[in-house]
Amino acid sequence: MSDTSQARRVVVAAYLGWTLDAFDFFILIFVLQDISKTFGVSITSVTVAITLTLAMRALGAFIFGQLADRFGRRPLLMANVLCFSALEFASGLAPTLFSFMILRALFGIAMGGEWGIGSSLTMETIPPKWRGWVSGLLQSGYPSGYFLATIVFGVFYPLVGWRGMFMIGAAPALLVLYIRRNVPESPDWRARAAERRGQPGIGTVLKNHLGLTIYAVVMMMAFNFFSHGTQDLYPSAFLGVQHKFSHATITNIALIYNAGAIIGGIAFGALSQVIGRRVTIVLAALLSLPVLPLWAFSDSPVMLGLGAFLMQICVQGAWGVIPAHLNELSPPAIRATFPGVVYQLGNFLASYNATLQAGIGERMGHNYSWALAGVAGTVAVLIALLVGFGVEAHDVAMTGEATPPAA
Repeated sequence: MSDTSQARRVVVAAYLGWTLDAFDFFILIFVLQDISKTFGVSITSVTVAITLTLAMRALGAFIFGQLADRFGRRPLLMANVLCFSALEFASGLAPTLFSFMILRALFGIAMGGEWGIGSSLTMETIPPKWRGWVSGLLQSGYPSGYFLATIVFGVFYPLVGWRGMFMIGAAPALLVLYIRRNVPESPDWRARAAERRGQPGIGTVLKNHLGLTIYAVVMMMAFNFFSHGTQDLYPSAFLGVQHKFSHATITNIALIYNAGAIIGGIAFGALSQVIGRRVTIVLAALLSLPVLPLWAFSDSPVMLGLGAFLMQICVQGAWGVIPAHLNELSPPAIRATFPGVVYQLGNFLASYNATLQAGIGERMGHNYSWALAGVAGTVAVLIALLVGFGVEAHDVAMTGEATPPAA
């Protein structure tokens, strides 16, 4: 098998892994109202499940990342997919709200591990000239999962209900068969095998790159507010509760804006290979600002669909650069751990977003427009400032010859 053929198979596996992981996560946001009725609580109370999932992802990134740095990317990627699939299925069987919350927290640990392992395996395997567009493709797995969850919601929800939706979420376990048969271990990880015994531990590495670590965590906090602040409450609370749109209308709008997210991630990821990571991210973030009125304050399904499409082009356009950007900045010895941990620590700091926005919306009479627009506009500016004045390591070698700049 040629190196190019191997690289393509790794890209496919990592893309599908993040797509199916996101698919399992986004099933929840379509059924918030149903779960609240089943357990007799408010939607705001159920959004705590989202908060728990996001908060626990940092722990998962650390656990799975450390294991992948020690034992290899490939076996841990398979273990990770099996874990989040099993926990998703179990969520559909939860007899009480408390048990449901525990299962979503455990799911968060499993979900947190996939991104760091998949992105490091990919970036260490592909040619450097591929990094931009592959970065966009990998990150577009997140809206692809959202898109897939939307389709499953539209087709199967009337037949199986909210519990059946989670059981369908066990299907990603089949990806393990593809990984086992077609995906090789990272050549960079294999090349470092002889060096690992003498390398410092993660604590020493992070201490030596403390400035970079803090910067990356704060940056990813802003990024996670940007994505979750424009996604988590949009279909169920904003389109459903506030605008009282039908099931079919919500499904169509969600499909439209996730198509925009996929387009944005791939397009801006590819652009970053030409004009640089920082410039591309700043451009995408600032372009979201003029879209805010159309996205959050329109009334008709057509205008809201257009606004959501444009907004997700910008949001996921900025995100499309992140897999390449974080892996290029990462200290090589902990590349399976560092990107995932800083990403998920940022997620932890932003994990209150859904509950925050839901609470604001409920206090305003179930009008979520200002909650959505306030978060999205604020973090778009913050991202532009953090990234614009930050660092990048465009096309750094991933075979040990080069190290990222310290911040």
